[in-house]
Amino acid sequence: MSKLLVIVGSTRPTRAADVVLPWLTEKTAAHEAFETEIVDLRDWPLPFFGEHFGTIGDINDPTYSDPLVKAWNQKIKSADAFIILTAEYNHSIPGRLKNAIDTVWLSFGFRNKPVAFVGYSGGIAGGTRAIEHLAHVFVETESVPVRNSVIIPEVQAAFDEHGQPVNPITNAAADVMLDDLAWWSAALEKARAEGELVPGSFRLRAALAPQS
Repeated sequence: MSKLLVIVGSTRPTRAADVVLPWLTEKTAAHEAFETEIVDLRDWPLPFFGEHFGTIGDINDPTYSDPLVKAWNQKIKSADAFIILTAEYNHSIPGRLKNAIDTVWLSFGFRNKPVAFVGYSGGIAGGTRAIEHLAHVFVETESVPVRNSVIIPEVQAAFDEHGQPVNPITNAAADVMLDDLAWWSAALEKARAEGELVPGSFRLRAALAPQS
C-alpha cells in the first residue's frame, strides 16, 4: 500500500475544511491502495517563510531553524502520495499552505510523487483557481500534479445531514481522482526504487562549475 498524506491547508478558526474532511477521510480510508494519514496544518505551526541556507546547519543532516521544520520535512519525505484539501482565498491558496510547501525545499520530500487536489469555496468556483495555482507550485517541487480533482462549490450546502455530498458528481470525481492517484503512486514508487536522477538544479550547477 502507498502511504497517503491528506494535508488540510486552511487553519482559519471558521474554516469550511471541517465540513469536507470527514467525508474525504472516509473516502481515502476505503480505498484499498492507500494507508491514509490526515495532516492538519493547525498542528504544524511552522516558522513563516523562515528557512534559508543560513538556518539549515549541516546540509547533509539539516537542523533548520526549528525542530518542527525538520519533523515536517521528515513527515513529507515518508509519504508516497498526497491530497491537498484547499480553500480558495482571493483566487489563490492559503498562506499557511504555501509556507508549508515552501518549507520542504532541501529534503525534496515531494519530488517524484503524485499530488491530487480537493478544492472548496463558499461561491461557485469551488476552489478551481486555488487548484490551478497549486498545480504550478507542485511542478516546481518536481512532484506530479494529478489532473483530475474534486471541486466543491457552495461548500456549506454541499453535504447532507449524514455528511455525504448532495451532488453525486462529488463522489464520482473523488473515485476518479483516487484511482488516478493510486496508479501514479504505484508507477512512481517503482521508478524511485529503480533509481532517481539528481535534482536538475544540482546537475545544472555541476555542469556550469569551472573544471579543475
